[in-house]
Amino acid sequence: MRAPKLDYLPRGPRRRRRHRIGLIGCGGISFYHLTAAKALGVEVVAMADVNLAAAEGRRDEFYPRADVHSDHRELLARDDINVVEIATHTAIRGPQIHDALKAGKHVLSQKPFTFDLREGKRLAAYAKRRGLRLGINQNGRWSPQFGALIAAVRQGLLGDIHSLDFSLAWDHTWIRGTAFEKLHHLILNDFAIHWLDATVCAFGDRKPKSVFANAVKAPGQNIKSPMVANTVVDFGDGLATLSFSAYESHDPREYMCCVGSKGTLRGAGDVNKIDTVEYANAKGTVRIPLQGQWFPDGFRGTLGEFLRAVEEGREPSISAANNLRTLELCFAVVESADTGKPIKPGTVKVGRL
Repeated sequence: MRAPKLDYLPRGPRRRRRHRIGLIGCGGISFYHLTAAKALGVEVVAMADVNLAAAEGRRDEFYPRADVHSDHRELLARDDINVVEIATHTAIRGPQIHDALKAGKHVLSQKPFTFDLREGKRLAAYAKRRGLRLGINQNGRWSPQFGALIAAVRQGLLGDIHSLDFSLAWDHTWIRGTAFEKLHHLILNDFAIHWLDATVCAFGDRKPKSVFANAVKAPGQNIKSPMVANTVVDFGDGLATLSFSAYESHDPREYMCCVGSKGTLRGAGDVNKIDTVEYANAKGTVRIPLQGQWFPDGFRGTLGEFLRAVEEGREPSISAANNLRTLELCFAVVESADTGKPIKPGTVKVGRL
């Protein structure tokens, strides 16, 4: 059987010179935002950060001719910017998104863009009323493994999805002594949101009926945050299972298997680095090598898709309205782990770390 061509690679904007970008937030993650912008050949004309030295450092590293500001409102007042990327902390991100939309800018926000579903719906509705695009940097969708899965579903190669299984075992103890260790739901929230988002994408318009999750400490674990977690997402006519073992695991491995009425897609490899998948249907099984890497291709994919959506006057596939479904699922997973009860996604309005 000939291997099907999976359309998952990042695409860039068609009219690069049309886009002039302003970046708010110049911390560690901004490196990947700026790397993506350089790769796509679009211009970042200004950067803002309350730590002016951070903005100056990123400017000197990537766009020496860009202006820097210590107040994001100064950046938003500029007439030469049509797109704003926001990469600040979630706690302060909502008001900055509103400020940018009010200033008439299209906005691509780092994820999660809010911890409050009601705020998220208000921001999505406000962007729509203003005729602006509000996108979320859910960059895992352009990792090779998730990109291949989403493409296979979108191209009809798998048919109706029956089950989706993810299993990961790796050593995540580098977070010991860092701010990440203070996150009670480091694994199920900060980390697993990408796999939960892939689950939402794979099942498409089908809404989950309930989720049940666990988060525990491994025997002898000396890290504050639970490092072993799992969840089952019940769609009524399909199931997704996600398992994460992040405490002192040897030989990191990730497994993915999606079974549908027309075919199966499976892959295994280093965590976040599955480089080959197998596709099977009634005619046989073929191996499909994957191109690229999550970092930096994920960020290039989100920015490219967002700028194309601006050019074409359409909602991006990573719109805020679309991303709310992922947040609903993530908030429900965390609530289930805390309460020990099944939770219906959408009933938990406020997320927490």
